Amino acid sequence: MRLGVAAALVDGRLLGGDVEIDSATGSIAAVGCSPPGSSGVAAPGFVDVQINGFAGIDFRRADPDDYAAVAAALASTGVTTILPTYYSSSIDGYRRALAMLSEVHRSPPAGTRLGGAHLEGPFLSRAWAGAHDPRRLLEPELDVARALTGAGPVALMTVAPEQNGAAELIAQLRGAGVRLSMGHTDATAAEAHVAVDAGVTMITHCFNAHRRFAGRDPGPAAVALVRPEMTVGLIADLHHVAADAVRLCFASAPGRVALVTDAVAPAGSSMTTWDIDGVVVTIERGTARLADGTLAGSVATMDECVRNVIGLGIEPAVALAAASVVPRRFLDSATRYGLRVGDVADVVVLDDQWRPTRTLVGGIEAFVS
Repeated sequence: MRLGVAAALVDGRLLGGDVEIDSATGSIAAVGCSPPGSSGVAAPGFVDVQINGFAGIDFRRADPDDYAAVAAALASTGVTTILPTYYSSSIDGYRRALAMLSEVHRSPPAGTRLGGAHLEGPFLSRAWAGAHDPRRLLEPELDVARALTGAGPVALMTVAPEQNGAAELIAQLRGAGVRLSMGHTDATAAEAHVAVDAGVTMITHCFNAHRRFAGRDPGPAAVALVRPEMTVGLIADLHHVAADAVRLCFASAPGRVALVTDAVAPAGSSMTTWDIDGVVVTIERGTARLADGTLAGSVATMDECVRNVIGLGIEPAVALAAASVVPRRFLDSATRYGLRVGDVADVVVLDDQWRPTRTLVGGIEAFVS
């Protein structure tokens, strides 16, 4: 099966020619095929490692039908894999959500793949709670962490590494196969360096909800930008960070920026208000905010973030990789990605305006415009 595209993102560059899919194996059979299509670009399917909900559904309370609805809806945005993100819950709430995700994994829905959970909490700094309920944030407790990782599939956890007991927490989570990101943190640069040395490999929404960058106190953002082992999570909705901050991330950390949406339930829906644990969030002018103006996640889609980045002058191949290759590599550094022959055919096809027209998951069409 040919995709009919003019080019494809292969090994970090746009290679002219069509892409052929082996329908029997659901893998890439050939790239650079002649004759090329008249237009369109194929890229590895987008991967969102921080997404709290979509299409009116909050993952913390989702059931199997909800996950199926989201898996179908997200494919239209080019996303082929997500880490459902659970934020500021009670411990029992986290455990219930993780148990439900385990159930969903036993019979996964069609469409976007559902990876392990991203727990954004509970071991975060109350000083940088952002829209999280500070009453639900804890200092590290190894028994609590063990209960969470035992409740269901945890792929990633955001922690504040300056807290007492964080070193032991990081070691325990790494031993359980959980990746670590620093976020909602008051860590100094020195404390952030120690965390990276201990095994933290990502920063959660760089420049948001953490100690501010200053010339003599650069904090965790500077460490994430200069340490080569760090992946830089970035919400490129142009509300969470300014255009020049986006450009700074791409210039400082080439090949290490992973776009995330941090989308909340109203994303992909017509909702104008949303109740988050009794607190009203208002959706207005492309933002989700509490009454005091605090940003409460985003309502952006991944394809929108890609278009925003390209619109700021970032090369399209770099922007597409930030939504696909970089987060894939973060999740599985041993696997090569980039639409090489033999790769699983998780693919998004985009038109000349960088809008998805077709999404395949394992070679199976999950969306067509």
